[in-house]
Amino acid sequence: MTSTLLIVQFVLAIIITITILLQKSSSMGLGAYSGSNETMFGAKGPANFLVKFTFAMGILFVINTVTLGYLYNQTRQQSVVDTINTNSLIPSSPAPLVMPVAPVAPSAPTTVK
Repeated sequence: MTSTLLIVQFVLAIIITITILLQKSSSMGLGAYSGSNETMFGAKGPANFLVKFTFAMGILFVINTVTLGYLYNQTRQQSVVDTINTNSLIPSSPAPLVMPVAPVAPSAPTTVK
């Protein structure tokens, strides 16, 4: 599910970028190439439609971002350590504790005079 939403996120980012560049501005952006659209969208041209479309795509982008963040956070709360079976790591009976005995040094031979 997250991979599908991630693909949708990329597509929305590309669509938003294109619609922002199509809007008229002081530098015109890509709006200079859409001069023939004025008859299709009415007297004001595509400005009103593109503003509403950009706003709608922006809302979808934010909702998709929040959903992706929630889903990634849910999978992050599970740790790899939680999946380890600890019963197989603990021996059934503890090994007996054996104290090492220090070797006794031979004593020097005693001579009687």
